[in-house]
Amino acid sequence: MTQMPSSMDPLKIGTRGSPLALAQAHETRARLMAAHDLPEDAFEIVVIKTSGDNAALIAADKPLKEVGGKGLFTKEIEEAMLAGRIDIAVHSMKDMPVLQPDGLLLDCYLPREDVRDAFVSPVSERLADLPQGARVGSSSLRRRAQLAHVRPDLELVEFRGNVQTRMKKLEDGVAAATFLAMAGLNRLGMAHVARSAIEVTEMLPAVAQGAIGIERRIADPRAEALLAAIHDTPTGQRLAAERAYLATLDGSCETPIAGLAVFEGDQLWLRGEILRPDGSEAIAGEARGAISDAAELGADLARRLLAQAPEGFFSWR
Repeated sequence: MTQMPSSMDPLKIGTRGSPLALAQAHETRARLMAAHDLPEDAFEIVVIKTSGDNAALIAADKPLKEVGGKGLFTKEIEEAMLAGRIDIAVHSMKDMPVLQPDGLLLDCYLPREDVRDAFVSPVSERLADLPQGARVGSSSLRRRAQLAHVRPDLELVEFRGNVQTRMKKLEDGVAAATFLAMAGLNRLGMAHVARSAIEVTEMLPAVAQGAIGIERRIADPRAEALLAAIHDTPTGQRLAAERAYLATLDGSCETPIAGLAVFEGDQLWLRGEILRPDGSEAIAGEARGAISDAAELGADLARRLLAQAPEGFFSWR
């Protein structure tokens, strides 16, 4: 029998220290406790400061791409796991690179939350209501390109930080509106912050938005057994398509990318969109196929979108 953690040997759960990251770690612990009938002290939540946390303070006005990309938010956590200082790590999947370091594996996902973007503004109810030339804050490459595509009149400014930091910036008049993930607001009990949720037909979300993933060492049977009991198979099937789509795109470019897979009976329906960074052009497509073919479905859609992209489509200048 696989050894379960005890109060003398707690399973160490690694996480960033933001309120949302901690909420996700607490949800993971609660699900593990319920699934295995274990007490809270069978688990220890370990907060790890990442390069991304430092970058948010040092270079808050620079795009994430310029200070290191998505890996900034995972590097130190994954190093701690490889060194044995933590046993598992809880991540927002939309922030995760598509490749894990040698020795680590992502094969556990919690049930997916609301995938939509939240429109947050002290002055307008909806994106369409923003006045001409309004200043909108976002650090998301995908959201900025989508906004520039549908509302080229808007002034887009860099806007990074946790929910509380962004709300303070709105109060201070740095911008008239910003966008957050509905999933994060729901997990923080702050759904009321959203003036409205933007339907996916209006703004296709980031790949894996709303999903929590739990990373572990490959050669760790205890963590494997514990996590198997809380894995949500439907979320895993949807993310298999979305992350294969993202991996194929990332292999040849760095560009604003949106994607979402949903179930249609016994099939998956995957929608994808790539945009020029300045929002001047968008290319969208979709694919349907068997759930068992999720990864190939995602890769095929990415290849079709890439084939339609003209030379220079992904240029930053």
